[in-house]
Amino acid sequence: MIMNPAIKTDRLTKEIGGRKIVNQVSFAINQGEVFGLLGPNGAGKTTTIETLLGIKRPDQGAATIFGLDPRKHRREIFEKVGVQLQSSSYQNNIRVEELCREITCLYKDPRDYHELLKMFKLDKFQTQFVEKLSGGEKQKLSIVLALIPNPKIIFLDELTTGLDTEARRVVWQTLLKLKKTHLTIFLTTHYMEEAEILCDRICFLKQGSIVATGTIPELLAESAQNKLEDAYLWFVGEEDDE
Repeated sequence: MIMNPAIKTDRLTKEIGGRKIVNQVSFAINQGEVFGLLGPNGAGKTTTIETLLGIKRPDQGAATIFGLDPRKHRREIFEKVGVQLQSSSYQNNIRVEELCREITCLYKDPRDYHELLKMFKLDKFQTQFVEKLSGGEKQKLSIVLALIPNPKIIFLDELTTGLDTEARRVVWQTLLKLKKTHLTIFLTTHYMEEAEILCDRICFLKQGSIVATGTIPELLAESAQNKLEDAYLWFVGEEDDE
């Protein structure tokens, strides 16, 4: 049992159009842990994050971040959390450095965005218009923006989608370094290798419900499989897209 978890959900449920997209989801994540939420498209991963963050109101159940209700304590949580969502979009005609400065101004103790841009090999694009960046460059920029608040928790939703193999590995190496700073990381991914490299624990989600949670050795033992990908298929099986 995790005492004083950084993130906790208790029977979290969200319905959209009469369908339970998130169904009685309960888990607890410790400070400094990397927690992976895995499941097919339409399994409810993004909705779980959005409901947990208070972006969407839960229909049942509860979620807390550092013991606080995200809908009632938005300012306190805002200072402690960084978020990169799949649907990130930016205003037109803004340069990378301008966007970083805008985000920096919102926080009391932000990280140096120059350092972050260099970390993700984006420093040469500081004067570039964001809309001119490639898909992979925009994805890395969204991670930089999520780290500017100097958060204690960072949510990464499909963080390396659109990145080539080399860029993906650069992101992994950077996140492993951040992990050593006791940063709590909540991520969703379709890449089993990514989950194996980064995650301390993994939760498999199917049709909005948790079907298994544990460390990789625990999930392999429970499914009697030798590879995480095989364990994933054993637990989750086939599912239609949302």
